[in-house]
Amino acid sequence: MWKSITSVLVPIHPEGRVFIAIFAAVTLFMFWLLPDVFGWIGVILTLWCAYFFRDPERTTPVREGLVIAPADGRVSDIREMTPPPELDLEEGEYTRVSIFMNVFDVHVNRAPVDGKIVALTYIPGKFLNAELDKASTDNERQAFTLQMKDGRRIGVVQIAGLVARRIVRFAERDDELLAGQRFGLIRFGSRLDVWLPAGIAPSVLVGQRTYAGETVIADMACDAPAPQPRRS
Repeated sequence: MWKSITSVLVPIHPEGRVFIAIFAAVTLFMFWLLPDVFGWIGVILTLWCAYFFRDPERTTPVREGLVIAPADGRVSDIREMTPPPELDLEEGEYTRVSIFMNVFDVHVNRAPVDGKIVALTYIPGKFLNAELDKASTDNERQAFTLQMKDGRRIGVVQIAGLVARRIVRFAERDDELLAGQRFGLIRFGSRLDVWLPAGIAPSVLVGQRTYAGETVIADMACDAPAPQPRRS
């Protein structure tokens, strides 16, 4: 019971304060001019808005080689493919791990590894359903490339979704990030892609839940094969 309460009563990210204030003002207006039922609908929506912008503390596992989930959500796709040019990664195929965030997930994004931002590109675009594969190339997105101390690079792409209308970043090119450090936020439903170097097997499966700053999605110091699904 206490765990359930503390999962809701967490700090609100400053990016959400103006939206919560707008929802609250509209709710007061609805109570004043419309039947109470509309006002109570506004209360529910205001509480949901506050819940959406929650920013819980996370405990990040720290060890060389670990790649940590940058987003809360569900792993929607894992595949080998060529990364987009804006990531400025070496030629060849990489493993793309896609994490879909619905409107009830925490939308604060965190760095997957310790590294320096060596490429940073914003691409305007459409607002297709973020679960569609073509959202990677057609939707509004923000691409980060992190270079680790050993020279290897990890690509991270924030992709706006059907409802999302704003990608917010908290970091700039040449910034040094620590694994688990907040680097951005996407408002209202979206997706995040992580591009792993060739030959690195992900530690997660399609359909698995991830938690930003906590879930290990790959271990670059381990040559174990990718896990296989088993339903029970």
